[in-house]
Amino acid sequence: MHQGRYWHPIPDSPGQIQCDLCPRYCKPRPGQRGLCYVRQNVAGEMKLTTYGRSSGFCVDPIEKKPLNHFYPGSSVLSFGTAGCNLSCSFCQNWSISKARDMDTLADQANPEAIAERALELGCRSVAFTYNDPVIFLEYALDVAAACRARGIATVAVTAGYVTDEARPEFFSGMDAANVDLKAFTEEFYAKHCAAELAPVKETLRYLVHETEVWVEITVLLIPDENDSDAELTALSQWVCEALGPSVPLHFSAFHPDFRMRDKERTPAATLTRARQIAKSAGLHHVYTGNVHDPTGSSSYCANCDQLVIERDWYQLGAYRLRGAACAGCGAPFPGRLAEAPGTWGRRRLPVRI
Repeated sequence: MHQGRYWHPIPDSPGQIQCDLCPRYCKPRPGQRGLCYVRQNVAGEMKLTTYGRSSGFCVDPIEKKPLNHFYPGSSVLSFGTAGCNLSCSFCQNWSISKARDMDTLADQANPEAIAERALELGCRSVAFTYNDPVIFLEYALDVAAACRARGIATVAVTAGYVTDEARPEFFSGMDAANVDLKAFTEEFYAKHCAAELAPVKETLRYLVHETEVWVEITVLLIPDENDSDAELTALSQWVCEALGPSVPLHFSAFHPDFRMRDKERTPAATLTRARQIAKSAGLHHVYTGNVHDPTGSSSYCANCDQLVIERDWYQLGAYRLRGAACAGCGAPFPGRLAEAPGTWGRRRLPVRI
C-alpha cells in the first residue's frame, strides 16, 4: 500500500472519500476500491495498491508505442501494472487492464531499479503502457524522476482520462505521450467506454499548447462503430484546427477481443481510407498500424513530400533527415530527434528487473 494523491474526505459521510484523479470521481467507502480497482479506501485514506509491482517488463522499438517522431529506431523499456479507469468493451489488452492486482503482478521493482535496468539495457526511454499510467500516477512519477536523473526519457501511453487538477503533475513527469483517442463522439465513449470524450480533448489541448511533451495520437478503428467518413473527417479537422497539422495521427486496426468478439478485423482498406481523409483535412503526418503497410507507416516531408523515414513494420530503412530537417529540401521535421536513428529494429526482449 502506497499513499495516494488526489482525493478528499466526503463531508457528513464518515470514512468515505472521493478520488479526484480521473473524471469518474469514484467515492469508495472504507475497504472499497474505485473502478480502476487499484486505488482503495483504507481507513479513510486513498492508497495505491500496485506501487512497485508490474505485470512484466519488455524492451520494444519506440515505434510500437506507437511514436514515430520520438527518437526513431530507439529502444524503450515498457511496463505496466494492472487495472484501468475506462471500461472499453473492445479492449485489446484486457488481460492486463481488466486484471485484479493480485492476479498478474508477478514482477516487483522500485523506481531506482527500473531506471538502472533501462540504463544497462541502453534504452533511450521508459514507457508506462499496457494499462493506463494515470491510475498509478505516484509510481509512474517516481520512476520518471529516477529516469530523468540518468538522462532517460519517459513515455505515457494513455487514454488521457485525467482531471484538470491532476493533469499538470502527471504530465510534468513525461517527455512524450501517445494519447489513445477512442472515437470522436460522446455516444461512443458512453456506450463502449463508460466515459466521456470531452476530458480527453482537454488533455490533448493541454499537452499540445501548455507543455513541452511530445504528443502523438492513436485511433483504433472498429468496423461500423467509429470508422465512418463523417466521423473521421470531423476528428481529423479537429486535430488539425485545435492541435495543429504537425501532430502525428495513427490509425490502427482492431481485432475481435474482450466483449466485442462479434466484429470483424479492421480491413487494411479502412486504414488507408482514414489516412487519406486525414491528409485531405490538412494533417501532415498520418500513419497506419497493426497491418503491413510500408507506405502508411513511413514518414514523409510535409514540404516536398519526399520519403524521410522508411519503415517496414517497426524496422527502419532509408533515413533522410539531417538533424531535425529533411535532407532533401531542408524543411523542419517535427519531433524529438537524435543526430542519427537508433538501431534497435523489430526486436522484442522480455526482461526481469
